[in-house]
Amino acid sequence: MAKNTNEGFRRGSVDNRTQTQAPNGNHVKRNTDTGRFMDQKEGGKPFKGVAKEPDGRRK
Repeated sequence: MAKNTNEGFRRGSVDNRTQTQAPNGNHVKRNTDTGRFMDQKEGGKPFKGVAKEPDGRRK
């Protein structure tokens, strides 16, 4: 479980979420349980606290 520190960062990654970079350069967040895409972030910066794919820590 991820914990906020109130210092601008999070300890640990958000559960059941991964992110990948789409061909258009945006980062896309995915639910690992269902495989559905949830959100897309513009600007070239990844989501904070979300593990990147492929992630060796997950099944």
